[in-house]
Amino acid sequence: MWAAAQTAAVRELDPASSAAGSTSVCDAATQWTHPTMLSLVPLLKLKGMFKAKGGRSRSGTDHDMDDLEMQVVRYKPEGLDALCKTTRFSRKELQMMYRGFKQECPTGMVNEDTFKDIYAQFFPQGDASQYAHYVFQLFDQNRNGHISFEDFVLGLSVLARGTVTEKLNWAFNLYDINHDGYITKDEMLDIVSSIYDMLGAYTEPMVEENTAHDHVEAVFEMDLNKDGVITLDEFMECCLKDDAIIRGLAVLDTVL
Repeated sequence: MWAAAQTAAVRELDPASSAAGSTSVCDAATQWTHPTMLSLVPLLKLKGMFKAKGGRSRSGTDHDMDDLEMQVVRYKPEGLDALCKTTRFSRKELQMMYRGFKQECPTGMVNEDTFKDIYAQFFPQGDASQYAHYVFQLFDQNRNGHISFEDFVLGLSVLARGTVTEKLNWAFNLYDINHDGYITKDEMLDIVSSIYDMLGAYTEPMVEENTAHDHVEAVFEMDLNKDGVITLDEFMECCLKDDAIIRGLAVLDTVL
């Protein structure tokens, strides 16, 4: 049943993908056949959260670039060139993302409520607030209640261009809600339930009441020593041996 729910999640991301012969986010994401990967499916929309709206002249672009140099310096003593070095994005990619970021967040900072509102635009049929909360917590590394443009692109760089190990570490931290180094069944259930809440009640195929629990049980096959929790070592060992997970992580390279 969790496999059907995963298919539903992908369809919600890209409804047009069901058209015959189409090549899309959905076509790529259907490779994510392991239940562990469901938590990362909604992340395929992250880069689009701050997509610039409307056209811009070259002079407007240059102005944005100057503003980015100033904006980044406000909260850390490094500018655009430094971001090119600390992330795996090109100057042009950073420019495009910043234009959208600035439109959504003119102050240069995103609070959690704004982040939830933006995320909800992609999942209007459900409640994305709890899942967005968990993602926000990972991007808000300073725990100050705000995400700067730098915070955003540093996290996105790991998801889009990081090594397999880096991406798996990010996924582990998403599940490890209290950051104690272990994933419990309750934490896993909280994340999975937030995803199903985000998909909504009218998803096809329908998500049944016990789907989240079944999903958690499937993932907890990673609990190799059967002590009731999944450690980072167990998570890494199981994921690195699974070709489906490795292929799924590669989708993030091409879509984000």
